[in-house]
Amino acid sequence: MKVTEKDVAYVADLANLELTDQERQRMLKDLNSILDYIDRLNELDTSNVPPMAQISATFGQSEPNPMDGSRQNWREDELRPCLAHSEAMKNAPESDGDFFKVPKVIER
Repeated sequence: MKVTEKDVAYVADLANLELTDQERQRMLKDLNSILDYIDRLNELDTSNVPPMAQISATFGQSEPNPMDGSRQNWREDELRPCLAHSEAMKNAPESDGDFFKVPKVIER
């Protein structure tokens, strides 16, 4: 599946980007290059490769820092009380009582 100029224009519009013709052509070339590479990867036989849930076999155990030998220990997950809604609203510069009021960021 190839990306077309229409696709690039559509995504740029969704992202509210104003691309020049040169930028649009470069984006088209880059996106199609990425898709071509993915197609090449899909040709590989990965049937004998075990799925990975973590990037490290020693998940939760850190390697020593080469600078000082220290280790970062992962903390155990533990249930903690969260900030009460009324307390959070006290910190709001503006609110309607239930929600934070924030400036509008999308102009269309």
